[in-house]
Amino acid sequence: MKLKTFVVNAVLAALYIAVTFLIQPFGFTNIQFRLSEIFNHMVVFNKKYFFGIIIGVFLSNLFFSPMVAYDLIFGVGQSAIALLITIISAKYIRSLWTRMALNTVVFTVSMCFIALELHLALHLPFLITWLTTAIGEFVVMAVGAPIMMAINKKIPFARMI
Repeated sequence: MKLKTFVVNAVLAALYIAVTFLIQPFGFTNIQFRLSEIFNHMVVFNKKYFFGIIIGVFLSNLFFSPMVAYDLIFGVGQSAIALLITIISAKYIRSLWTRMALNTVVFTVSMCFIALELHLALHLPFLITWLTTAIGEFVVMAVGAPIMMAINKKIPFARMI
């Protein structure tokens, strides 16, 4: 890995952690609005952002989650699976907006893993928990897409790494 790629991913992980820390009470419940999930859109611009996001998710869950063991498995796993689906789909989808829309849907649907985690750990009802976590994820990702596109116009993410 090039030094520049390493440093950019480290900064991305740090941003993910910082934003997660700021909204802690809303990022680890059955109604999640983890604003740091906006950074999941970075893989739409370049797949090399994968590691920064995953490290950010891992460290955020390690330091801030009340259910560390579960979140390290389910949370990191859910993020890795969803990011990989988005990365693979990029080979077939050229439009950034379409990739962002797909990324939003993939992350929203894959919240079933988080619902399963909360069901196993806290005995919350699976379907209702999936619905509430999916709504939170969808809102963050849908609102985040135009924000990331606007930032991309000023700071071209694809060339930054």
